[in-house]
Amino acid sequence: MVTGSGGGDASDFCIGIHGGAGDIPPDKRAAHADGCAAAARAGAEVLRQGGSALVAVQHAVEVLEDDPQFNAGTGACLTEGGALELDASIMNGGDLASGAVCALPPFRHPIAIARAVLDDGRHILYAAEGAANFALAKGFERVGPETMITEAVRERFQRGSAKAEGYAGSTVGAVARDKHGHVAAATSTGGTFFKRDGRVGDTPIIGAGTYADDGAGAASATGLGEGIMRVCLTKTTIEWLRSGMPPEQAARMAATLLVERGHGSGGLVLVDKAGAFGFARTTATMSWAVMTSADGEPRRGF
Repeated sequence: MVTGSGGGDASDFCIGIHGGAGDIPPDKRAAHADGCAAAARAGAEVLRQGGSALVAVQHAVEVLEDDPQFNAGTGACLTEGGALELDASIMNGGDLASGAVCALPPFRHPIAIARAVLDDGRHILYAAEGAANFALAKGFERVGPETMITEAVRERFQRGSAKAEGYAGSTVGAVARDKHGHVAAATSTGGTFFKRDGRVGDTPIIGAGTYADDGAGAASATGLGEGIMRVCLTKTTIEWLRSGMPPEQAARMAATLLVERGHGSGGLVLVDKAGAFGFARTTATMSWAVMTSADGEPRRGF
């Protein structure tokens, strides 16, 4: 079943957040939505002051990476070997500049390193120790795994893969449209719990987990990465926006495509070039928040 909605009409600026598709236990759903709202506030403050969509989505995702209840940055899930391997990407809709890292060892803010890749401009995607070396060269500090692996994640790992399937939140992401008409998207994840070492999902793949184009809009996806990659979910959805499809309809069509052709489950958030928001999911929950120039507080849900 596809569930989704729109976030209102076009606006001066808009930022939309997701905290990962999955099945959050009922007693934790409000906290996940509140975490998304905190990220939306951080991004909206950038936009309200005339800042860029690119900076807004980076700041919003950094808030989520620092929140241990989400599967990104601190609190990210572990591979079957018990390691942290982090994926992130960010894209600017104006010039299509992009940056991404995958299978990154522990660094506090993978999305900031992805942004450094974008700014550097030589390549788009760095992997594993190559990504770590790039980060170190740009002044980022590697941190010990113990500072990012939470007790809750360790407990899930020790219980075994059969007990980890209800792990809440597969990815975090943000999309934004700023006052200048530019859009951007950013996505960050720890991946799938008990993934094989070296497995990379959709999050760092431009056009799969993340895409932005000023001529259409921006999208960030969450869910089964293999399914999202099969259908190039965010790029496909952006092309529907380009054709004039409303964001809510495009999001619902994307979620349906993910199930029927991608053979996966998940969801996405998106904003069109006019600042209208939409989201959809096929999972039991996907925490989300949205804030526009007309909102005093973020709207949120799960």
